[in-house]
Amino acid sequence: MIGLRWRMAVVVIVLLAGIAYSVPSLLGHNPLPGILPDKSINLGLDLKGGIHLTLGVEVQKAVSNSLAMAGQDLRRQALDEKIVVLRPRLLGESSLEFLLPKVDQRAALEKLLAEKFPQLTYENPIAGESGSLRYVARFSPAEIKKLEEMAQDQALRTIRSRIDQFGVAEPDIRKQAGNRIQVQLPGISDPRRAVQILGQTAHLEFHLVRDDVDPARAVLPAGIVALPMLEKGNANAEGTEKFLAVEKEAVLTGEDVTDARPAFDQLNQSYVSLNFNSRGAAIFERMTSENVGKRMAIVLDGKVYSAPVIRERIGGGRCSISGSFTTAEAQDLAIVLRAGSLPAPVTVLEERTVGPSLGQESIDSGILAAGVGAAAVLLFMGVYYGMSGIIADMMLCYSLLLILGGMAAFGATLTLPGIAGVVLTIGMAVDANVLIYERIREELHNGYTSLAAVRAGFELASISIIDSNLTTIIATVILYQFGTGPIRGFAVTLSLGILASMFTAIFVSRTIFELWARKAGAKGISI
Repeated sequence: MIGLRWRMAVVVIVLLAGIAYSVPSLLGHNPLPGILPDKSINLGLDLKGGIHLTLGVEVQKAVSNSLAMAGQDLRRQALDEKIVVLRPRLLGESSLEFLLPKVDQRAALEKLLAEKFPQLTYENPIAGESGSLRYVARFSPAEIKKLEEMAQDQALRTIRSRIDQFGVAEPDIRKQAGNRIQVQLPGISDPRRAVQILGQTAHLEFHLVRDDVDPARAVLPAGIVALPMLEKGNANAEGTEKFLAVEKEAVLTGEDVTDARPAFDQLNQSYVSLNFNSRGAAIFERMTSENVGKRMAIVLDGKVYSAPVIRERIGGGRCSISGSFTTAEAQDLAIVLRAGSLPAPVTVLEERTVGPSLGQESIDSGILAAGVGAAAVLLFMGVYYGMSGIIADMMLCYSLLLILGGMAAFGATLTLPGIAGVVLTIGMAVDANVLIYERIREELHNGYTSLAAVRAGFELASISIIDSNLTTIIATVILYQFGTGPIRGFAVTLSLGILASMFTAIFVSRTIFELWARKAGAKGISI
């Protein structure tokens, strides 16, 4: 009797927990904040509405950027070794050219390349007219493949970080073949803003301005480029563009930015405040101290946002970007800078928007299907098994309550296939009861008492129930691991339903039947 009381206590505790976690989702709000858990079931894209995007990552651009950075690193490390390397620049997108003016430093340079830059391959250098050596280096095929995979992984992490800061609940982000990324954003009310945030490369650079060079010249001197300067006539309307001549090589990039926050100046104008890491702070301080009186261009995605004059050495690792931003623009810019720049440009290959009305229609259809299926099962069990069938119906309701509570507790997302999983669970939930009931009937026909038949029925049928349900759970784990968002939703609800039905059929039902059999005595149970 002590064991029976302990089981009854467990049944009541689990029931109360299921009710506590299910109520906020069923009512749409938490009626008792601070008492009930503040968790509810999230609705997927197909139920809540939102946006579906397929993004293409231009991984070749990431490879060429890495090659350009390798050229700059080579020049800096060569300088530390007292080796002079001049003009590292890209030839097309796959080759890096640089010059060695002193032929006697060839052995030292090639030793440096072998030790510090094993990912670069190069042919024999070509002698120039001035006696210098011209090198052309490329990444090895293995390095290119590695960089392409890293670019897609980094793009995935950056996009996920931006979405998290954008405030989207339960997004679905995953890689696809062909350097593509699939993004599903349920509940988005402004898809255009979401596309802009996700697609912005946010490649931040700091260049020195060359005011002595006319950017309108047909041919610019070597090492100088003309970049468009973004001007705004007011906070909302984008005006015309003019060009600014800057040094092609960036003195600092956004890779050294550790934080970015929107802020307001004394005139209540929005700007973005930046913090650098120790490396970036040191470079920024040295650059400002060596170029007092010159202008520094702050370039984002190839456009000059501002070009302030360097008045003095700037230490502390802080900087700001201004440009007549609205509050929302400053917030969005801070989001993409804080989340990090994309390693390569991203293009929107496919965009689909699901309206909330279509999602509500799916919910209504799913609820109708679940209701009809549940009613048919409840009616059959009650007619065929009598009072025992009514107990099975109660266990079905218990199982559905545990499914809802479990999804809310784990923060799972309910999709249309997930509703299908719930409907399937309704039929599977009573399957265990049918096996147990038929076994109890056989034991009663063999002359067992009600209590003995109940115990024998549950003990003998439980083995088959556990074996069959475990194989289904293995299938749901595989579906969740390798499936996409909707299939994962189906796997989650089905696995929760199986676990809930096993608990109610084997544990809760047995507790109720043993209590019933004890009180029924010689009268027996209705089954």
